Amino acid sequence: MKPASPPAGATEAWERALLAMAHGEGSGTPPAADGPADVGALDAAFARCAAVTKEHSQTFYTATRLLPVEKRRAVRALYAYCRVADDIVDEPGEDRELRLREWGRAGTGEAPAGDDPVLQAWAATRAAFGIPAHFAKQLVDALADDLGHRGYDTFDELARYCYGVASTVGLMSMRIIGWSGDPSLYAIRLGVAMQLTNILRDVAEDWRNGRVYLPREELERFGVTEEQIGAGRVDDRWRALMRFQVARARRLYAVARPGVGLLHRDGRLAVTAALELYSRILDEVERRDYDVFTARPSVPGWRRAALLPLVAWRAYRAKPPKGAEA
Repeated sequence: MKPASPPAGATEAWERALLAMAHGEGSGTPPAADGPADVGALDAAFARCAAVTKEHSQTFYTATRLLPVEKRRAVRALYAYCRVADDIVDEPGEDRELRLREWGRAGTGEAPAGDDPVLQAWAATRAAFGIPAHFAKQLVDALADDLGHRGYDTFDELARYCYGVASTVGLMSMRIIGWSGDPSLYAIRLGVAMQLTNILRDVAEDWRNGRVYLPREELERFGVTEEQIGAGRVDDRWRALMRFQVARARRLYAVARPGVGLLHRDGRLAVTAALELYSRILDEVERRDYDVFTARPSVPGWRRAALLPLVAWRAYRAKPPKGAEA
């Protein structure tokens, strides 16, 4: 069974709802929090962000190497800010929500960055690229939901979560890269696709952390129980569910791809690399016959390198969607 595809150019209800979230809240950027006083300290802050990015996502780190230096530093500062917020959720302690909210306040400029290098670099990035504060707030709100995780009944609910933790990152990234027209819908789709890919790859780890992200409605439709997930049992029902999810993610990558043509030319290669490399995780899920329990699917380094000619060709050939201006 494959997820139904809307007609070309059409949007689904969940996409329209998320687009309203992206456009509907205040877009003003608060004054930047005080950062380090000298250039050397700020360089060190950005270097720390690069190290965080490389440690936690080799795929994303590789993709960002294709950006010009200033944009590369800024995107890695964004990644590091989001990474620390995510880590707070996964750390032990009863004060996690308090720490997360404090991190969020500093990340929107409502509180000073202090001496934290990631916050310093992120404050400088927000100021330099005029990144609206409501995206960082939406990110933190979505992460806070994980602290009392209750799962999701429908894909629309899951998509809203994916928007909060991933699409917001794309919406902030495109302000660093630069664009013409409005790539917001494409950024939303790409973020949901990438987060859904994470969810499919990390089913076992999420279960150990007390979380099941796959919609209950779809688990029931395919006859898969949470107990089966806990047991790591791969059978025909599990394979059918995973085929459905992989097909959905692939469709989202496909309908996100035209948005690359709306981005500034010097950022198209990096975004195309992120899209193409990340989508190949789905290939690894299939290669393992949908067994995501015994090992975490990942794209080998040699395969990432082999994809670079395709990435370069698709980035070079990127054109804006019909009816949009580049």
